[in-house]
Amino acid sequence: MDPDPIERATQNATGIAAMAVTGTWLAALLLGYGWWLPFMLFGYIVIVPLVAILFGDESDIKPDGETNDSDPLAELRRRYANGELTDEQFERKLDRLLETETLEDAAEWRQRETESARNR
Repeated sequence: MDPDPIERATQNATGIAAMAVTGTWLAALLLGYGWWLPFMLFGYIVIVPLVAILFGDESDIKPDGETNDSDPLAELRRRYANGELTDEQFERKLDRLLETETLEDAAEWRQRETESARNR
């Protein structure tokens, strides 16, 4: 069942605020009012971020409740299980993931890749 209009408005508050700010300054610009630029700056620097802070931006949360901070290996397995990756892609990404497990490993891998690119 679809959420009621108030709940949808709350979920989309940041987008609604951005659209209202855009519409207001654009109308002021087209009608020749001189306050359009200060309003645009104030709207995008103060109003929209404030609305995003107050109502929260849910775009970082996946529909199944998983956050974007999930384990990279679990994400890779999920994509492979869903058929988003071929066997070769999965193996290549798994190898790279295991090679770059720590920051030091990632730095070494990056250096090796840069050197191999230079030697080509």
